[in-house]
Amino acid sequence: MPAIPSSLLHLKPLFLSLPRFSSPSLALNRARKFPIHIINPRSLSSLSSSAAAAQSTGDNGSGGGRSGALAPPPITEELQKIDVNPPKGTRDFPPEEMRLRTWLFHNFREVSRLFGFEEVDFPVLESEALYIRKAGEEIRDQLYCFEDRGNRRVALRPELTPSLARLVIQKGKSVSLPLKWFAVGQCWRYERMTRGRRREHYQWNMDIIGVPEVTAEAELISSIVTFFKRVGITASDVGFKVSSRKVLQEVLRCYSVPESLFSKVCIIIDKIGKIPADEIKKDLKFAGVSEEAVEELLQVLSIKSLTKLEEILGGAGEAVADLKQLFSLAEKFGYAEWIEFDASIVRGLAYYTGIVFEGFDREGKLRAICGGGRYDRLLSTFGGDDLPACGFGFGDAVIVELLKDRGLLPELSLQVENIVCALDVDLQGAAARVASILREKSQTVDLVLESKPLKWVFKRAARINAHRLILVGNSEWQRGMVVVKILSSGEQYEVKLDELV
Repeated sequence: MPAIPSSLLHLKPLFLSLPRFSSPSLALNRARKFPIHIINPRSLSSLSSSAAAAQSTGDNGSGGGRSGALAPPPITEELQKIDVNPPKGTRDFPPEEMRLRTWLFHNFREVSRLFGFEEVDFPVLESEALYIRKAGEEIRDQLYCFEDRGNRRVALRPELTPSLARLVIQKGKSVSLPLKWFAVGQCWRYERMTRGRRREHYQWNMDIIGVPEVTAEAELISSIVTFFKRVGITASDVGFKVSSRKVLQEVLRCYSVPESLFSKVCIIIDKIGKIPADEIKKDLKFAGVSEEAVEELLQVLSIKSLTKLEEILGGAGEAVADLKQLFSLAEKFGYAEWIEFDASIVRGLAYYTGIVFEGFDREGKLRAICGGGRYDRLLSTFGGDDLPACGFGFGDAVIVELLKDRGLLPELSLQVENIVCALDVDLQGAAARVASILREKSQTVDLVLESKPLKWVFKRAARINAHRLILVGNSEWQRGMVVVKILSSGEQYEVKLDELV
């Protein structure tokens, strides 16, 4: 190998010799004009080792080795293969899955429209402070949160209700009450995954702001029942467990448990059925509830009859009165068979204040399908003026599992009205014109973009469930016509271009 000129040994790495730019975009533009060519390291192995030796012995004109110099990343001949699976707990939506999601979301939106609700949306990225409300809430430990480049604490939204509250405060008196809003949005929670529970999911929310009466909760449950009926779910498949947080308040008040402990007690009670009863008792005592109050509380929470609850608490309290009104309204709405009283339902979020409810799988195979309730004091936790409010959240994952179990998932194959094919390469432009004419008439068209044999075209038509095949041939086109073939019957005829519908 010929000797290496000594001058080469003093060349600085190219990336150190580039001028500094005040703007990254300027640097990028300059880099595009002067592309950097990466050389195979094997062909210059002796050069790099000689240069490194020269540098380490001070052969750079300075009499000493350089410290703190940037080093380029190692160059590899093969790109590292990435993991093609999405991050744990998240999903891809290829066409067949996307069709199912679109169908589901359409039903969410259609039910909301039937009930007179307007659609809203919020940023997926919100201020972390929006979700740091009460210690002990699971949601605090499930946040995907970080500090952005402006030193702001932000989080991917784990639910939609706080964003709704923020928007209501922002709008202030510019909107007239009541507000009936709904949203279908992506949410993120870093939690243990089980069937129907993912770290990324979509949620349908419906909320009513400005109505203090129980009629609002009755309307919301009616909307969920309407959705279930639309997708084929019956009262024998799904039910709603209903209670009120005011039940807990009345019991705790009897035993002089401070109001400040209420939210913490609710969070513990929400774990009933998820952890052993002894753990529930232990946690309640640790929270500051007396042993006598714990026993009484757990006894009340085991009640499954509204009549029995009235015997214990009396009929004068708000809790019993609200629940009796809700069950009466359920009769009027026509969904009484769907709901049942269960005093242990309190919901895990701190902001609920009154009636709460959960949709559940009667076979007991799945976690809660949906849930919600009244949250009259949420806005004040963000510095706004409180307004009566209630709403629910309905995730997309559990309902899909339920529909799958019941054999109710729809067949949603791709369907296209027309497939258009040129019979000659020179007629590709003519075929494109035919496709444009049909699309302007709101018809779906799959245009064959390459020169393909008819056998391939027919296979393609079958795969996309095309209704008809339109062939653009030389002789027909010269007469201003195309060939139309109805694929289901095999019928075939010619049509003038200006009469094609």
